[in-house]
Amino acid sequence: MSAEASTWPRVVILGGGFAGLYAARELRRARAQITLIDKSNHHLFQPLLYQVATASLSPADIARPIRTVLKRQRNCRVMLAEATGIDRSRRVVTLADGEVPFDYLIVATGATHAYFGHDDWAALAPGLKTIDDALAIRQRFLLSFEAAEREPDAATRRAILTFIVVGGGPTGVELAGAMAEIARRAMPTEFRTIDTTTARIILIEGNERLLMSFPPSLSDRARRDLEALGVDVWLNARVTGVDADGVRLGDERIVARNVFWAAGVQASPIGRSLGAPVDRAGRVQVRPDLTVEGDDRIFVVGDLASIMDARTKQAVPGVAPAAMQMGRYAAGIIRREIRAGAKAGAREAFAYRDKGNLATIGRARAVGVIAGRHYTGWLAWFLWSTIHVLFLIGFKNRLIVMIQWAWAYWWFERGARLITGPAATALRALRGKREV
Repeated sequence: MSAEASTWPRVVILGGGFAGLYAARELRRARAQITLIDKSNHHLFQPLLYQVATASLSPADIARPIRTVLKRQRNCRVMLAEATGIDRSRRVVTLADGEVPFDYLIVATGATHAYFGHDDWAALAPGLKTIDDALAIRQRFLLSFEAAEREPDAATRRAILTFIVVGGGPTGVELAGAMAEIARRAMPTEFRTIDTTTARIILIEGNERLLMSFPPSLSDRARRDLEALGVDVWLNARVTGVDADGVRLGDERIVARNVFWAAGVQASPIGRSLGAPVDRAGRVQVRPDLTVEGDDRIFVVGDLASIMDARTKQAVPGVAPAAMQMGRYAAGIIRREIRAGAKAGAREAFAYRDKGNLATIGRARAVGVIAGRHYTGWLAWFLWSTIHVLFLIGFKNRLIVMIQWAWAYWWFERGARLITGPAATALRALRGKREV
């Protein structure tokens, strides 16, 4: 770093997701010392995690090293570290192994699973937020068919081949639909003892309809598409207990060896260290310019931010386009103020531009709303596929995903159906601790 550059303002970005990465890119020409900190070394395209969990894609297809993405940005360094807190008075970010000072701070650490006060369910019902989560779900899903193939007891075999997905948002809908397609279209000819088409996939949603962020007509279409794939959809059903042998819904019990969690999110705990007001999910309540109360140089963006859209009077949703827009907006303010100083002028309020909402159910099945127009079926699926490919980071990832999807579309094959890690212990657990 040159002597001049060492005097530039220090901008620290916490999180290498959509918001953090797009903020860093927006600052590529700023006279600033940028440090992007993340506890993972890769940017992850979370909307396609369910395809890793269901063996359609490999982890590397939807992730890219942050250092690779930013390697040509000379004013930015990447730090692999875990942020544990923020000291506003001292202007430092506390790490598990040190501190990093800042002049401007962009907090984009996102959100994780929420078990509504039942954190003990996490080990029994894994969620889907990271590559590790996706690989764990993939292993449990694929191992269940292997365990059922060797299980002589019919009741135990039914329990092993019952998969419960809790949560009827986009992740739950997409996960349940993909599991049904694999069991009914990709696997039937590969096993000799079991009929994989008898696998039972149950999607449980506590509200009166699926996809609550979509119009009711599209929610109903999604439900009908799932049922056509063989998914049992349970609405107005709330999980009251989870154990190794299934779930409870009030007085009712469903016996199953596999439960996957897609219901609710909890904001990153680092947001609370800012000392700013938070909502029930732990999201930081920010001002119209995305800063925290009492500090105009600390921005909170992405899933960690709680803000009402001034135009629609609705909460800005926790989706990738919103995170990208927030990251660019916060970085744009910093860039202008570094360049213009006191002449930068008043900050305009953040305005979310809704790019639409899409969710896929399965092959050529999807629902979406863009610019107020509703889309279903093959056209919605094509739009969903195109948009998601464009959002991927890097040409290679886009090309590989397009090839994988084309192959799966015509041949119903899942190219990433690999069971990794020790299988014996998991097989025993699925079969009720029988000796293998």
